[in-house]
Amino acid sequence: MRYISTRHGSQGKPEPLGFEDIMLAGLARDGGLYLPTEWPRFSTAQIARLAGLSYGDLAFEIMRPFVGESFDEPTFRRLIGEAYASFETAEVAPLKALGEATSSDAGLHLLELFHGPTLAFKDVALQLLGRMLDETLTVRGRHATIVGATSGDTGSAAIEAVRDRKTIDIFMLHPRGRVSEVQRRQMTTVLASNVHNIAVEGTFDDCQDLAKACFNDLAFRDRHALTAVNSINFARVMAQIVYYFWAALKLGAPQRPVAFTVPSGNFGNVYAGYAARQMGLPVSHFVVGANSNDILARFFESGVMETSTVVPTLSPSMDIQISSNFERLLFDLYDRNGVALADAMVAFRSTGRLTVGANALAGVRQLFDAGRLDDAGTLAAIADCRRRYGETIDPHTAVGYAVAQQHRRDRAVPMVVLATAHPAKFPDAVEKATGERPALPPRLGDLLDRPERTDNLPNDAAALKALIDVRRGLVPASPARAKVLS
Repeated sequence: MRYISTRHGSQGKPEPLGFEDIMLAGLARDGGLYLPTEWPRFSTAQIARLAGLSYGDLAFEIMRPFVGESFDEPTFRRLIGEAYASFETAEVAPLKALGEATSSDAGLHLLELFHGPTLAFKDVALQLLGRMLDETLTVRGRHATIVGATSGDTGSAAIEAVRDRKTIDIFMLHPRGRVSEVQRRQMTTVLASNVHNIAVEGTFDDCQDLAKACFNDLAFRDRHALTAVNSINFARVMAQIVYYFWAALKLGAPQRPVAFTVPSGNFGNVYAGYAARQMGLPVSHFVVGANSNDILARFFESGVMETSTVVPTLSPSMDIQISSNFERLLFDLYDRNGVALADAMVAFRSTGRLTVGANALAGVRQLFDAGRLDDAGTLAAIADCRRRYGETIDPHTAVGYAVAQQHRRDRAVPMVVLATAHPAKFPDAVEKATGERPALPPRLGDLLDRPERTDNLPNDAAALKALIDVRRGLVPASPARAKVLS
């Protein structure tokens, strides 16, 4: 398996890379995102033979074509086993029916992706990615520096995956005051020496731009051997593909199709489902759930992607206006023409607007629907799910739950809603909707009492680079820098 950038050809024609190289790079040097040159395909018979496998064994079969010879079979199986041993349930991703299916209605189902160490779906990929990075760096005798941005959940999952590892330092940016208290403390209470939390005065999009600025400064990037664990890293997408196969197999695939609804901000999670379909999984369609920051919903309705001001909501992990992973889907909409896409993305960052043609929009709308839900609707959805089915869901899952019911195309096709976070990560919203405050699991019971450590920074790339230089000991802390970092 070889990989190219979504902007392949925009800066010459580099040779396609292997899995380890794109995993360590994260973001391509031309600013694009890596994708396989072609998708591995599973026949109907091959998919049928996957039924009944444990989650770990299924993960090995689905991901093996992507990693190739990067890890031998015993090593890869060991890394997968260690990653999912950290989950509270052996199933890793339990699938729950909401009510009983009938002959005319295959029903709604929740795919619970929050049973990992930090109670969010990001653990499914990051517990594995952290181990793969550490294994590769150890074998190569190298050190890497992760610079990432989080809208809430990626940060804690990434930190948990790499804390105390000698081969990695991690600098995680979050928008100050725009994540929940539980989300923040899951990051800032990790006091490991290789973990550096940074609260940025701005939005998640600002944090994401700062991280990309570090990668686009090639001298800085090389000096620190930067890598990424955000969903711009294809290894994240690869690991997320597995749970689409897992859910579909449990619901009768490949003999019947399945539909998925995904609450989405950065488009990485739903793109993993798209990848599963490219590999042969019979997915009838996807529904993208958005909150009031509805750039994705507006695109699927109109073919126009246009940014606006980020509005804080009860589902903060979706408070995004620039969905990085959408570039991967655009690559296909641009007929995999990296030069044309690179030009379009430069124009989008300059004007805040990107338009696709009517034919491309018609094609994408055959597969994707999208809907939006404001905060009032989110609270109503949490209350409705609790009242009707006895299930307590978080605000992000609530967006998916409500939007799924608005956009079911065929009731004979089961609809799976991805439950992306534990309700206790957003206790204020859940309590407001249900009258009950969800408790954290016992292992996190003292989270709100743990000491915190973080750096506060302005929305300034130079200040971020100075902090990283100092924290890694490559530049002494001068009085001027010390003032910036205080």
